Amino acid sequence: MTDSSNSKVGFISLGCPKALVDSERILTQLKMDGYDVVPTYEDADVVVVNTCGFIDSAKQESLDAIGEAIKENGKVIVTGCMGKDEELIRETHPEVLAVSGAAQYEQVVGQVHEWAPKPVAVEHNPFIDLVPDTGVKLTPRHYAYLKISEGCNHRCTFCIIPSLRGDLVSRPVGDVLDEAQRLADAGTRELLVVSQDTSAYGVDVKYRTGFWQGRPVKTKMLDLCEALGELDVWVRLHYVYPYPHVDNVIPLMAEGKILPYLDIPFQHASPKVLKAMKRPAAAENTLNRIKKWREICPELTIRSTFIVGFPGETEEDFQMLLDWLEEAQIDRAGCFKYSAVDGATANELADPVPEEVKEERLARFMEVQQRISAERLKLKIGTWQPVIIDEVVEEGAVGRTMHDAPEVDGQIFIDDATHLSPGDQVLVEVIDADEYDLWGRLLDAEEIMAE
Repeated sequence: MTDSSNSKVGFISLGCPKALVDSERILTQLKMDGYDVVPTYEDADVVVVNTCGFIDSAKQESLDAIGEAIKENGKVIVTGCMGKDEELIRETHPEVLAVSGAAQYEQVVGQVHEWAPKPVAVEHNPFIDLVPDTGVKLTPRHYAYLKISEGCNHRCTFCIIPSLRGDLVSRPVGDVLDEAQRLADAGTRELLVVSQDTSAYGVDVKYRTGFWQGRPVKTKMLDLCEALGELDVWVRLHYVYPYPHVDNVIPLMAEGKILPYLDIPFQHASPKVLKAMKRPAAAENTLNRIKKWREICPELTIRSTFIVGFPGETEEDFQMLLDWLEEAQIDRAGCFKYSAVDGATANELADPVPEEVKEERLARFMEVQQRISAERLKLKIGTWQPVIIDEVVEEGAVGRTMHDAPEVDGQIFIDDATHLSPGDQVLVEVIDADEYDLWGRLLDAEEIMAE
């Protein structure tokens, strides 16, 4: 029998930043309930695996993680996006104790209570004594993900997010800003705004007016960004659809209130393919808007993701994508081969692209994008860049400019800067670049004063 005064939970978090925020919320509640969170299988009374179920490779990673946890511990609770495939999970691993879906926080915590008894009541307040005001965070102290909504109203044919996480539900703007304020007060230097569709924030509540610090604020991306811009931290926008109202946010970037960075999943450029994908954007209009954005904010960095080999994609469609990429000059781009996902309507489309053609197109796309990225990074040589430090190693410090998000973008390497610490913000001269990363040197006080 588990000692109810000292129950311990192991936790494995897989998938995207939105899932990471779900994990943080579950862990925060468990800590509030008095559980210890431990880093090893052998010390845990039960292990929770928060899964990803977006594409087949992610599902396999989740199944492998569940299997490892069962082998090493034996008591495993499964939650997350793959919870929708409970039959597959139980068929592969019949030993799992319980399965729940994405964002089902209370259900997961209740299952933990069942299999690792809740610690006995104590006189102290566990929220005050065990959990910081910001809750449990799985990111380094100097940056954090700020989740503003759940679910999505789009029905892109390659995606099953709505069936996994439901339609769009926006968090109250006051709650979002209160969390952002707590994080900033606790020393967080960078907030990464995430959702399934950041541009649609507030659509479901008709942009209802909320309140923050006694003043009205609309539940709308622009108003949210204006308020976040008052916190004296880096604010980075992810998962932004290129709706016309995004134009209104660009001046905030030009004024330095939020970072000049947009993460926009364009996915393709061929009108025919975009229509088959049911994407809410036209490639030609998007090119014009990118040009206008850069006129307003020359420092703007655009990151995106694309899919090649979508059913029906011809060589002409693919060449159109490459031509668009050359004209758009996307700073950072990831590319994926189309992969059929159980439940996605794209599976029913005609003219699937052969696997060898997908591979060839992926290689050609990345060759073009690497050249574009290298050319754009070379333009930064000789410039001074604000940098946030992520890590200090034997050779020096490793950081990111305001043009680079953690985990997905490049880094800047600064030799002989071992006196710095994670979270420090410094001014660096860029001295070299390759396709993805930069190298720089710290500016001394005299240089900074002279400038």
